[in-house]
Amino acid sequence: MTTSAADILSDALNRVASGDRAAFEDVYRRTSAKLFGVCLRILPVRQEAEEALQEAYLSIWRRAGSFDATRGSAMTWLITLTRNRALDRLRAGGKIATTTMDLAEIVADQRPLAFAVLEAGQEEAKLAQCIGTLDQRDATLIRTAFFEGSTYAELAARAATPLGTIKSRIRRALTKLRDCLG
Repeated sequence: MTTSAADILSDALNRVASGDRAAFEDVYRRTSAKLFGVCLRILPVRQEAEEALQEAYLSIWRRAGSFDATRGSAMTWLITLTRNRALDRLRAGGKIATTTMDLAEIVADQRPLAFAVLEAGQEEAKLAQCIGTLDQRDATLIRTAFFEGSTYAELAARAATPLGTIKSRIRRALTKLRDCLG
């Protein structure tokens, strides 16, 4: 019997509750990209999103014992906690730290070059066009799973559809997308 990523994450959270630092590092490694995306959607200023993420992980460390796998998935719990931290920060007025202009010369611009932005925009347009060729229900599944971060199990529950059916529909839709993007 194989252990799912959701089960591994749930187990790691339970170990974090008992103060296991290695488990906390595992939780961070498995979730930081997705949780940072949640923060960035709510707080578009990168520094604010980073600070909200840090606050979220502090809360995760302190509150891991309150996670109850019978009430929902570990990822849902983590996203909810992170979302709440980001919203708290947003409501607090989004205090953004600033510095003097003297440092402007030594700080590198981390934004991508204009050509890279243009190329990414073209790729996004092509992807949007290809998603538009899918059946409406399949397009919604793809958007929800890959752009909003919902798990297949969450999609199945929302659609009141068997998990295997959701997985099959997404697999077929991804094949169509690959062929379209070819």
